[in-house]
Amino acid sequence: MEGVSYQRFPKVKIRELKDEYAKFELRDTDASMANALRRVMIAEVPTIAIDLVEIEVNSSVLNDEFLAHRLGLIPLTSERAMSMRFSRDCDACDGDGQCEFCSVEFHLRAKCISDQTLDVTSKDLYSSDHTVVPVDFTDSTGFDSSEQRGIIIVKLRRGQELRLRAIARKGIGKDHAKWSPAATVTFMYEPEIHINEDLMETLTLEEKQSFVESSPTRVFDIDPNTQQVVVVDPEAYTYDDEVIKKAQAMDKPGLVEIYAKEDSFIFTVESTGAVKASQLVLNAIEILKQKLDAVRLSEDTVEADDQFGELGAHMRGG
Repeated sequence: MEGVSYQRFPKVKIRELKDEYAKFELRDTDASMANALRRVMIAEVPTIAIDLVEIEVNSSVLNDEFLAHRLGLIPLTSERAMSMRFSRDCDACDGDGQCEFCSVEFHLRAKCISDQTLDVTSKDLYSSDHTVVPVDFTDSTGFDSSEQRGIIIVKLRRGQELRLRAIARKGIGKDHAKWSPAATVTFMYEPEIHINEDLMETLTLEEKQSFVESSPTRVFDIDPNTQQVVVVDPEAYTYDDEVIKKAQAMDKPGLVEIYAKEDSFIFTVESTGAVKASQLVLNAIEILKQKLDAVRLSEDTVEADDQFGELGAHMRGG
């Protein structure tokens, strides 16, 4: 019945999982919930990033503001971000944002004393908390890592020096992109593809090959044994309708039917390294649950207002 809501029980199936990459299926829900999860992962899962920079000495070619901006964009390991306090809400330092409960202090001291250019990188940042450090992007495949000393902050020539103190704080991507834990989060409707075998039998091998090649991505192929057109990778379909247009051009409408499953989504999540991709998804689900609880509480409040009128609103200060 239209307009009637009912309880759903979403299911998640992991397809691929790495430290900084996750691919999973989300089923038995709708697009509103899938998009809410995507937006929370991008903009509302908290991480830790440098927010205040006090520069003591800077004789490099980059000005202070440029360096501060570069430092802010360095991803920091943020496993403890969920348990940290926002600096604005911290009662231990009265919102100053410089105590152990809501911040982490970094120091950097570098000076070039040779004729060779000195690369100052994220590896030169020393943290007051060993659990919050710049993300290590060093390749672990065994290659020479001398060229992989971290993210370059600035280059110094002989006699140039950089000394600074930085404060990292908890934040969310909605406030500034430097706090976003996600490099990219996308989802697509899972496609369902049906081939009309009877119509396909009326095509010659050349026409079948032409049909297969009309798709920009490799969705279809021809079975070498049966010479039948088969679906090899339905998820490669990009909803471009090229094969449908090709079928119509061949005067074979209905040769293939493709539609999106409205309750099944395929997510791809790439993390910046601040938190693992799996933890990013779990944190996003937890935050989404908190938001839904807040909505439920507000609905209860509205019902109370309906019962008690102005008295309930007055008691809340409304």
